[in-house]
Amino acid sequence: MTLTALPPSRDEVLAVLGNVIDPELGADIVSLGMVPGVEVADDGVVTVGIKLTIGGCPLRAEIKREVEERVGLHPGVADVRIDWGEMTADERSEVMSKARWHARDLAPDTEIPLSCQVLAIASGKGGVGKSSVTVNLATALAARGHTVGVLDADIWGFSVPRLLGIDERMQAERVDGAEKPKIIPNVKKVGAGQLKVVSTGFLVDESTALMWRGLMLTKAVEQFLADVAWGELDYLLIDMPPGTGDVQMGLARLLPRTSMVIVTTPARAAQKVAQRAADMAKRSFLPVIGVIENMSAFECDHGETYALFGEGGGAALAAAIDAPLLGQVPLEPAVAAGNDAGSPVAHGGGSAAAGMFRSIAERLSTEIAPPATGADVDMAGCSARLLEAVEAAFGDADAAPA
Repeated sequence: MTLTALPPSRDEVLAVLGNVIDPELGADIVSLGMVPGVEVADDGVVTVGIKLTIGGCPLRAEIKREVEERVGLHPGVADVRIDWGEMTADERSEVMSKARWHARDLAPDTEIPLSCQVLAIASGKGGVGKSSVTVNLATALAARGHTVGVLDADIWGFSVPRLLGIDERMQAERVDGAEKPKIIPNVKKVGAGQLKVVSTGFLVDESTALMWRGLMLTKAVEQFLADVAWGELDYLLIDMPPGTGDVQMGLARLLPRTSMVIVTTPARAAQKVAQRAADMAKRSFLPVIGVIENMSAFECDHGETYALFGEGGGAALAAAIDAPLLGQVPLEPAVAAGNDAGSPVAHGGGSAAAGMFRSIAERLSTEIAPPATGADVDMAGCSARLLEAVEAAFGDADAAPA
């Protein structure tokens, strides 16, 4: 083959490879760290080293074609050769972190206002009272005069409609002359504020089992974020399903400015499981802003206190993940009674648990995650603010993937 130009430089080849996108990870192979080396020989033969996440990657042929076509277009290239490799476990983990970081920049548009504080109430396992914490915090925030959205993202195990005493079906309407109808949240007045609530429980009967796979779950959450006329919101509280699966990963991609509150019980075993939820948040670059210990000690009528579910889980989790312990909600019948009646105890209740929920809500709204006002609203989508959030979550922005 007769060359019509000098061979390209190594930097020129890397610039071209920066346009080769890994179709599964959604970012270019250079920034992902998949190209450990490039060699350009005097005779125009270019050898590109490429490390795949696994040796048998099904996308290998597609990446090969893209690399050969793009690099081969240079008039000084006689041949393109690929030196394949496989990543180590540490390299694979780093690549996945970089891919999740890049996904933040590709987040789709949603109907959630940029000024809204988004708090995901998460846990590592079921049975810790996460939904109860969600509705009580939402109610306490609304009672302080805020407009609070409540998104029931526990698609299979929805319980928010019953806990809030709402059973109306959601309707769809055209809002402000929009071409497509939007889902209208159910609204509940709470003191000087209000709740705007969205759940699959408003679409099906309470006894209906939703037998959906992971992709449908993620699409449902995406629709609740993009196709609901949320309007003005001070807060959006998201009742997450337990664990670290599809919905959690989908939320990190769809709404990367989310902060997480982890719920655990006093049991050390529950604390260890909840720590996985915090680890998922860190890997997805979502800051954990606090821990709530639910179902803490039970106090009987004669004043004796009993640690029915153990002690120290909340404090241990908070110390392990370097997040504040926002509060310890005692175990008491009034909470369950309020939930069963659709009237969360946080609104007007005089019990210790009611006071704790109100105390946590006050701390969130005045100290940890106050609603955006004034200049904060204008700066809510600024990249500098995103950088501040990363620094707050990880201590040093330089440690975050580029």
